Amino acid sequence: MWIDLPMLWIGLLNGLGIPAAHLGVSWIFTRMPLAWFHPSWFPFAAFPGETRGLYDRLFRVKSWKGAIPDAGPWFGGFAKKRLRSSDREFTERFVAETCRSEAAHWVQCLVIIGFVVWTPMPWAWVILAYAPLSNLPCIVLQRQNRLRLAGILRRLEGDKASS
Repeated sequence: MWIDLPMLWIGLLNGLGIPAAHLGVSWIFTRMPLAWFHPSWFPFAAFPGETRGLYDRLFRVKSWKGAIPDAGPWFGGFAKKRLRSSDREFTERFVAETCRSEAAHWVQCLVIIGFVVWTPMPWAWVILAYAPLSNLPCIVLQRQNRLRLAGILRRLEGDKASS
């Protein structure tokens, strides 16, 4: 703890600030230009060996993905809960939106870790655990979705080439 505050203030800052950080970062990211989030750029591009099956096997994404809320529409953003169309333009937009969502969750993680500057031990450890544990499932889900959507785009490209 680098900033010494009364426990009441620490409780208020963390109790109100952490949810506000999640929501505030999400709100800001829904207003950023979609062109800033390209699936071939780092860190959004697939890493060597990264496959949709990896996420299905390693993280069992299919078993819990329905429990993750889609906060994009809360702020007028893009709904990613389900694929509403499989045309190329919509699918490309969906892919870019998964990049936006992944970036927002990485930033949320970093912002929340910053709350340790006024949080004493052992509570700082709780925040250090909470930040990644609350955001990594969302990051994994966005990466898995992006790989799935890339397969749809490849099929659309194949259909286009054969016609």
